Amino acid sequence: MFNEKAQSTDAVTAGLVAGTALQNGARGGGVFHVQCLDKDGNVKWEDKMHNLVVNEGLQNMNTQYFKGSTYTAAFFLGLVTGPGSGTTYAATDTLASKAWTEFTNYSGSRKAVTFGTATTADPSVISNSAAPSSFSITSSGGVVAGAFLCTVSSGTSGVLFSEADFQSPGDRTVVSGDTLNVTYTFSLDAA
Repeated sequence: MFNEKAQSTDAVTAGLVAGTALQNGARGGGVFHVQCLDKDGNVKWEDKMHNLVVNEGLQNMNTQYFKGSTYTAAFFLGLVTGPGSGTTYAATDTLASKAWTEFTNYSGSRKAVTFGTATTADPSVISNSAAPSSFSITSSGGVVAGAFLCTVSSGTSGVLFSEADFQSPGDRTVVSGDTLNVTYTFSLDAA
């Protein structure tokens, strides 16, 4: 008589790993586009540079939008002087405390920015491309190393929102009669 016995064991294990929080965020960034025209209106050079939105600018944007305090948007473009090798930009910069020097060899004060309507797409984009800020260079001329966006037409009491340095080949020389037209474009993207 044969006695055959078989023994078998099965084990099934299942698990589920799930996130417990929504993962959503937003990214923002801007680009300065600077075009230099000579006294006859010919394009001498142009540059596009991505900006650094400084800590003060981020805080101001959040405070104005989410806290909803009385707020009137007023933005102004300014220029940074060279030489750029000594020009540094940092997230902790403010108008009152920064390593760079403002370029002021142009007519008037910082130029007011008139933004158009923000797009509804992702990213949402706003710019002053319909009315670029125009700087008429005076007889002193000089070296321009970059640009910045702030909330005051002069002085250091306002909020510095962003700053940027010219890309390669770097600093640019301007002379009397030149005009710098500066466009600022800012994008917010759901990340």
